[in-house]
Amino acid sequence: MKKTIIALSAILLASPVIAATTHATDNDVAAAHENANTAKEKLHQAQNQGEEQKLKAKHAAEGKQDNLSSKVSEGSQKAWNKTKEGTEKGWNATKESTEKGWNKTKEGAASVEKKIRE
Repeated sequence: MKKTIIALSAILLASPVIAATTHATDNDVAAAHENANTAKEKLHQAQNQGEEQKLKAKHAAEGKQDNLSSKVSEGSQKAWNKTKEGTEKGWNATKESTEKGWNKTKEGAASVEKKIRE
């Protein structure tokens, strides 16, 4: 019984330290997400540009670069790529907002727990 009480006391004393460490980690994770999103965005832009250039080269090889259907096809490809990029940005923003909300919830729970202990 004494060992259990000592262990629980140690855990309760360590909780604020763990919470502070978690908070720093949450900020680090948010910064890492932002950097990853930027890198992903640049990668996808390069991939999309490659697809667009490939389609233009195909049309040029077929002698259709001035053809209306080729122009429409190229425009559609460009629009589709922009749509994909916008969707990905929106999804990333949603994930990050959800994560921030969850972190605030954890912080709020920790502060309530601290008030209860006091």
